[in-house]
Amino acid sequence: MLGQGFVSAASIAASVLFILSLGGLSNQEKAKRAVWYGIVGMAVAVFFTAFGPGIGGYWWMIPMMIVGAGAGWYVAKKVEMTEMPQLVAALHSFVGLAAVFVAWNADMERTRVAAAQAAGAATDGFSAFAALVATKTPAELTFLQLEVVFAIFIGAVTFTGSVVAFGKLAGKVDGKPRQLPGGHMLNAVAAVLCLVLAVAYLNGAGFWTLLLLAALSFFIGWHLIMGIGGADMPVVVSMLNSYSGWAAAAIGFTLSNDLLIVTGALVGSSGAILSYIMCKAMNRNFINVILGGFGGSQGEAAAIEGEQVAIDAGGVASALNDADSVIIVPGYGMAVAQAQNAVSELVRKLRAAGKNVRFGIHPVAGRLPGHMNVLLAEAKVPYDIVLEMEEINDDFPDTDVVIVIGSNDIVNPAAQEDPNSPIAGMPVLEVWKAKHVFVCKRGQGTGYSGIENPLFFKENTRMFYGDARQSIDSLLPLID
Repeated sequence: MLGQGFVSAASIAASVLFILSLGGLSNQEKAKRAVWYGIVGMAVAVFFTAFGPGIGGYWWMIPMMIVGAGAGWYVAKKVEMTEMPQLVAALHSFVGLAAVFVAWNADMERTRVAAAQAAGAATDGFSAFAALVATKTPAELTFLQLEVVFAIFIGAVTFTGSVVAFGKLAGKVDGKPRQLPGGHMLNAVAAVLCLVLAVAYLNGAGFWTLLLLAALSFFIGWHLIMGIGGADMPVVVSMLNSYSGWAAAAIGFTLSNDLLIVTGALVGSSGAILSYIMCKAMNRNFINVILGGFGGSQGEAAAIEGEQVAIDAGGVASALNDADSVIIVPGYGMAVAQAQNAVSELVRKLRAAGKNVRFGIHPVAGRLPGHMNVLLAEAKVPYDIVLEMEEINDDFPDTDVVIVIGSNDIVNPAAQEDPNSPIAGMPVLEVWKAKHVFVCKRGQGTGYSGIENPLFFKENTRMFYGDARQSIDSLLPLID
């Protein structure tokens, strides 16, 4: 068993590694090294926590760690890149549920210590946590109870909210906003009841208050996320990431674990900042996203005139061969079709022909922040030609060809042209200003958000129907 000095030093080292990991993830070229910082930091954290002072029960803890590690390895090897958003949501749910279980156990240990002290019995044979509780003052015990309440509430909301987000991202739950009769009033009533139960618990009510608190919080998480439309899921996943961090920090306070506090605070604050950045990129109010969902009615949307005109691979290839500048705008459709390698090969051939080829990436393209960047990096697309929306938006009027691959809302001109559109005011990639626009799309549907896109009906737009990977593959032999 390791001494407390080793554990404290390891906590500092792991915290530094986690900070370096977060900092490195802001740069594509440093991201791989940053991931390794996080892996090493977590390995250090787990090892020194598991074998620190006062820890026991290795006969069951070590097998469970092996099972968990094996399950994580299996899932990581099996999951496709398109499934990464729902995997992240699922992992958030584990953190939330763990917070609830730890908080319940903490209160059981507190009650056990209080009963022993009232009977004048020794607490020497109790757990390390119980021994710590036995040394707390009444004020510190009250603070511990507050931590328990907070961990249960945030953890339970995170758990069921993440499960619903997983279902919507995986297509197992309808992506449209769904709420019970009464809407947000039900959430408000449940929140007030949670507060009442918390006050009752702090004033000596039994463990049953924590069970009811968890049940109501589970309901709030489920109902809250069910009422949010699928197009807002990237923001929701980021928000739940933040919630899981605060739940972990609450557990850290409960267990007096400094490393868990630091790690939870890092996750919670970074998730909150990312949610704010994404809402800004969508011109959305964060509170409205959480409470209202996507696609709220603002009036009758403008009628769309014209028709969608299809084109074949020969027509697209001819335009590409004649073009000097090309911008590719990827979206979730590219991820679904696993077309990134075909796109990378197309880029290689076009650049070899002397054409200026770049990518335009919207902050919320795909269903997870950075989704498109990861796919393109996986396909070995050079980092220097992958540009963010604000870096490339002014270049569309001087661009010969734009290829939109599986994107919808992020290239929808209704955001600027129709004040009654559900996405009115949302910053978008202004692809329609290019000379030619080719939209690679499976069919004529409205996409995940259910919003019609006037881009598909514009005179300079042609619809290149079909599976994205097969469509891009069909272009490769035709590029000079």
